[in-house]
Amino acid sequence: MRKNRNNWRVPLAGALLFTTAVSAETDTYVDGKNKITLSVGVGLNISGKFKDIGGSLNPSAPRANGRLTPHGDPYNYDDGYVLTDSTGNFLFLTSYWGYDNASQYNAAANTFAFHNYTASGIPSEQSGGSNPYLNVELTYNRELFVKEDWHNTSFGIEAAVSYMPISFNSGGTFNNVFVTTTTTTYGFGLPAGLEPGPGYPGSVDDYYGTPGSPVLVVPVPPPPGVPATAPGGTFSAYEHFDGNFFGFRLGPYVEYPFTDKLSLHLSAGLAAGLLYDHASWQETLVSGGVTTSNSGSGNDTDVLWGGYVSLQAQWQLNQRWGVEVGGQFQDLGKYNNNSSGREVELDFSRAIFVHLGVSYSF
Repeated sequence: MRKNRNNWRVPLAGALLFTTAVSAETDTYVDGKNKITLSVGVGLNISGKFKDIGGSLNPSAPRANGRLTPHGDPYNYDDGYVLTDSTGNFLFLTSYWGYDNASQYNAAANTFAFHNYTASGIPSEQSGGSNPYLNVELTYNRELFVKEDWHNTSFGIEAAVSYMPISFNSGGTFNNVFVTTTTTTYGFGLPAGLEPGPGYPGSVDDYYGTPGSPVLVVPVPPPPGVPATAPGGTFSAYEHFDGNFFGFRLGPYVEYPFTDKLSLHLSAGLAAGLLYDHASWQETLVSGGVTTSNSGSGNDTDVLWGGYVSLQAQWQLNQRWGVEVGGQFQDLGKYNNNSSGREVELDFSRAIFVHLGVSYSF
């Protein structure tokens, strides 16, 4: 029985049309105005350092690590303050004073001792380096219009959010540190053995003659400081910083397609960063057979503002999926955190991000 060849023509034509349609879909660049991209990369050229190492041991640092009296005036000694009260220190007496330790009182001489400490050989700051930090970013692109007579160049808006943990340490041991102690002694205007408790806060509202207001006798002229130098001391410092950085970007973009699959994407605009961090430090001074340790820590949250420029190349695998690689420059300025008298500085003014991502168009 002879077969009808016309019966084969319909399925054959359908197969050809299907193959053509699949080929056309594969070659189509992007069929959608929205795109999301998930990328991972590294943040570079972000440096950190600890400042004010040694606290008030550094001659340039404020006394008592910048502590203030209950009325907001700075300490004029490392372990206390003796200031002018509301009477103007009438008859060379003042009720505006306070001290840190009971050992500063000499009952036999009925005097208090206040000290200032300085040291040479301690650096004022230590660098935490400029390490690469892992970064992950989610980007959304919205196409607004296409200029067909510009080789189908597209224009739109780009928004992104990212996360980057930041952690670094610094520290070291410094030998042959010379510590100079300056002691100034004031007479205490009460009978021997009668003293306020350690840390008694003087008050500018107190004045001489008020019952219960102990006063110090301010000699005229004030006695000179008595310096004592202890050679060969050793100073050790260790600092640690942990931060969580959340980045945000918003700006216009332009995308130029070289082929149906390869394009170049340029964007620029506003950048912001939310930084939540914890900093801690510990210092030890061994001088004249005496070991003194000091430490502190603190948390801080701050928002940084600046701008960015981003350039990346994209390869479209099909209508939906693509891969991209690129770089980004950000300037968010410098961040400072003061943790119990020690300052941490992070420099985001020349940050560079390199990333590799996967995109989905819809």
